[in-house]
Amino acid sequence: MCVMFNASGLKHPTPIQTNCIPRILAGDDCIGCAKTGSGKTFAFALPILQKLCEEPYGIFALVLTPTRELAFQISDQFAVIGKAINLKQCVITGGMDMVQQGQELSKKPHIVIATPGRLADHLESCNTFSMKKIKFLVLDEADRLLAGGGGFDEQLKIIFNGLPKIRQNLLFSATITDTLEKVKEVASNKVFMWEAPAEVATVEQLDQFYVLCPVNVKDSYLVQIVRMFQEKNEKGSIMIFTDTCKNCQLLSMTLSEVGFENVALHAMIRQKERLASLTQFRSNIIRILIATDVASRGLDIPAVELVLNHTIPNLPKDYIHRVGRTARAGRGGMAISLVTPHDIRLLHTIEDAINTKLKEYVVEDKEVMKILTQVSVMRREAEIKLDESNFYEKKLINKRKDLILEGKDPDELEEEEEKLKQKKKVKKKAGKNNQQQS
Repeated sequence: MCVMFNASGLKHPTPIQTNCIPRILAGDDCIGCAKTGSGKTFAFALPILQKLCEEPYGIFALVLTPTRELAFQISDQFAVIGKAINLKQCVITGGMDMVQQGQELSKKPHIVIATPGRLADHLESCNTFSMKKIKFLVLDEADRLLAGGGGFDEQLKIIFNGLPKIRQNLLFSATITDTLEKVKEVASNKVFMWEAPAEVATVEQLDQFYVLCPVNVKDSYLVQIVRMFQEKNEKGSIMIFTDTCKNCQLLSMTLSEVGFENVALHAMIRQKERLASLTQFRSNIIRILIATDVASRGLDIPAVELVLNHTIPNLPKDYIHRVGRTARAGRGGMAISLVTPHDIRLLHTIEDAINTKLKEYVVEDKEVMKILTQVSVMRREAEIKLDESNFYEKKLINKRKDLILEGKDPDELEEEEEKLKQKKKVKKKAGKNNQQQS
């Protein structure tokens, strides 16, 4: 354990690690809840690898997480601390080659990190691997996975049917919910539940502000805030959260036109492009990431100094997860939320939940008025371009959902369609050349 702990780069265990690791090693089921950036991943990864050293074989642990990006991040952390024991692991998510994933699973890696949808597809369609002997089941961001109506219910049923009844269950999240309390009541094993004692749900190093602005000028206020931040912070990164895939894409295009290089991250983007965008943002090549809540859970990007809420989330716990992308592991950070008159009630609900009053962030209205026309024109041009690109959010999302329910991978099908288009173009071009030569 000491070798793996040192490999993680940690000097001292965090409270959630101090409290949960001994109970996991003792064989108890565990529910752990602590603020983002508190070391939850290592709290379950270290004891799992310790137990693996004692009894190495096949698929030893399954880690389920709600988003693809978080799955890859957890894999990176397992790789760091598991290097000393030649850990074998694989990541099973949508958007990647399913045949190749099946081959990796058939090799019986020690750790499988997966999103529920793709793993359920493998369990239904493939007989080359079994999860009947796993020792640990981990649900990371457990409140979202078990929330019911979150889209995971049917997939989790399929997965749980393929798991042994006797196993250790480890549930971790930044926000405790009634769902997790119910898990404790119905669990067959002895359950240890630990919640970080804190007066506020966000870290002390986080400065939280709001900007009150009219609905129709939100984009202009956001642009001005970004300008102000970048004038003071040459190297700090910014994460901007909005509500829908379409708004995310529009905001990204608008900021690009205004002159701010950025990358977008939402469910309508192919997985390879999403990973590429994250890589550029993590390495600080591009300093602005615009995202939906697909990026609000668990992602650890040290350079993020500002989280901007372009749209206030409806649930306080979503706000907590969003702003948790900055001020991580003892670092400082700032969160600014754009609040319209319609959002006042939501703001008060959030303040009650985090037991903190947000302070007003001063933005000069005169400076906003100077760029209002420019930003409005750029936004309108972005809307026209998006309409021309056939970006119809509901239609495309429903199409992707239907394909997933049919057991197909929408990303793979899109790639096949693109290849066919390219082949047709080549044939068409070759035909024209032949006609010209004749």
